Amino acid sequence: MHRPDSAHSHPMTDAEAAAEAHRLITDAYRPTAYRDTAPVPAYGPTPPVVQPGRPPMSQGATDASVLMLAGGATTAMVGGTAAVLMYASQFADPVVCGLVFGAPTALVLALARLAKRAKPAPDVHHHYTGPVYQDQRNVHTTTRGVWAKTTHQH
Repeated sequence: MHRPDSAHSHPMTDAEAAAEAHRLITDAYRPTAYRDTAPVPAYGPTPPVVQPGRPPMSQGATDASVLMLAGGATTAMVGGTAAVLMYASQFADPVVCGLVFGAPTALVLALARLAKRAKPAPDVHHHYTGPVYQDQRNVHTTTRGVWAKTTHQH
């Protein structure tokens, strides 16, 4: 087959051009595959692989970023609503709108502080080398009446 880029070329015939076009299209749409031939570790942790989406972060950083995104969206919606209301009414008092529409933002900030304080209890792990006896008891406390009497039951 003669190609136009060769040194002594002549124009291709229609059959040659069709065959070349078919070859180019076939090469372009040929499925490709890759097989990783690196050996898998026999034991131990496998190295982490970054997944698509958000970059890897600690749990605290993830919680903080979600909280910031939610707070930003809430602030934008509240501010947009206030702006539309003031523009549409041509009479709305900016101070009153600031108080009314600022309340949800203050609520979100208060909830954020509360969520920051409420951390889950840490996991406790015990490692023993000998015979162990564990006694776990629940204590129920009851307080009743104007003059309180507290009783503990084991």
